[in-house]
Amino acid sequence: MTTSALLPTFARADLSFERGEGSWLFDTRGDAYLDAGGGIAVNSLGHAHPHLVGALVEQAQKVWHVSNLMRIPGGERLAERLVEASFADKVFFVNSGAEANECAIKMARKFHAHGGHPERYRILTFEGAFHGRTLATIAAGGQQKYIDGFGPKVEGFDQVSIGDKAAIEKWIGPESAAFMIEPIMAEGGVRVVNPQTLRHLRELADKHGLMLIFDEVQTGVGRSGRFFAHEKVGVTPDILSVAKGIGGGFPLGACLATEYAARGMTVGTHGTTFGGNPLAMACGNAVLDVVLAPGFLGEVERKALLLKQRLAELRDRHPGVIAEIRGDGLLIGLRLETPNTEFTNAARAEKLLVVPAGDNTVRLLPPLTITDDEIGEVIRRLAAAATRIEEATPRRAAE
Repeated sequence: MTTSALLPTFARADLSFERGEGSWLFDTRGDAYLDAGGGIAVNSLGHAHPHLVGALVEQAQKVWHVSNLMRIPGGERLAERLVEASFADKVFFVNSGAEANECAIKMARKFHAHGGHPERYRILTFEGAFHGRTLATIAAGGQQKYIDGFGPKVEGFDQVSIGDKAAIEKWIGPESAAFMIEPIMAEGGVRVVNPQTLRHLRELADKHGLMLIFDEVQTGVGRSGRFFAHEKVGVTPDILSVAKGIGGGFPLGACLATEYAARGMTVGTHGTTFGGNPLAMACGNAVLDVVLAPGFLGEVERKALLLKQRLAELRDRHPGVIAEIRGDGLLIGLRLETPNTEFTNAARAEKLLVVPAGDNTVRLLPPLTITDDEIGEVIRRLAAAATRIEEATPRRAAE
């Protein structure tokens, strides 16, 4: 492998793809890989979805970028559709999940400053969280491995254990501004947050005048089988971040909020050069055309149940490799008895793509459009990967 001019911040596999179709990717040798990673939950409609491609090409032949100094009709339409499909009244478009979370953080702080309490700026997050890679969002996540080497941690973020009700209540004080949480902690090991915890946070936020922020960067836009994962537990946030699947592969994110939560975000308080550009808006609207079509989300839930049932059978056959099945919808985690990097490599040898995560898990994040037959093929290749590992274990022990 030749030396690359790219900054070496990724341990990239020696694998490159030149085209994709649906749930499949084809490498430069023409070999087909079943994509159960979805570009880390991004390719919600799979690869080269005809409606998404058509929308992008049509818009590319018109106008790509005009800046937010002008009205962008596609953005106004996408915002209206997101409001109609959610709890929100207002939307701000960005390019990534980290930017969506930055907007959410700023909005929560500005809410209190606008109300005459600038001292209320601290945000409580939870151990094992992941909210992005900017200086503020690594501080929000609180994981030392992401903070080390980047100077003092950005002030204003505290972490507690997700199930520690007493610690959560003790944290509340005159500087408290908001809670920030992922309904499913995906990077942190695909840990589904107990609905009672989310309800408790909502009750505390209402009681103490705090904002409740849901990070649905990875869970939003159908991944859970609902448009947003929080809908399943009946807990509504004040502010929500979304990205990844909303653009179907085109860089797009958004921060959604109630009118009340967004009251401090007036002209000049926040901005973006590329966020909400016409190309991104065309893609976002195309994704919503598909995801919000009648019956689509019901099909996601059905396929998710099928996948989970088949995975439970797989775990029973390979208990020395797969310890636990986690997750919800088409965001599934396999907690492993063997190193997750080893399992990822074994799956790749079977031409199946999965994504490592924390707590020694791998994630399955297939397109929401995956077929039943393809789910069966995912299971077959996972079983082959597990068998590879089982067969290699006695050899390593003998050595």
